[in-house]
Amino acid sequence: MGEPKWDPKRPKWQQIADVIRQRIQDGTYPPDTLISESRIQGEWGVAKMTARKAVAALRAEGLLVTTPGMGSFVKGDE
Repeated sequence: MGEPKWDPKRPKWQQIADVIRQRIQDGTYPPDTLISESRIQGEWGVAKMTARKAVAALRAEGLLVTTPGMGSFVKGDE
């Protein structure tokens, strides 16, 4: 995929959250898709804390649901 084009004026975790949010909205990540921190680390080449902040931001927006011991998943339509 190549090196991501980072905007130096914005934190990487925000930029990652933007991409994941867009993928959720356009259906690339349908409901119940696992969004793991290790997957984020691997895809974007970032530290664990950066991945964790991106997931936390999306969880705060209600886009992800985290189940202890299982991971974070795209929230489905209830």
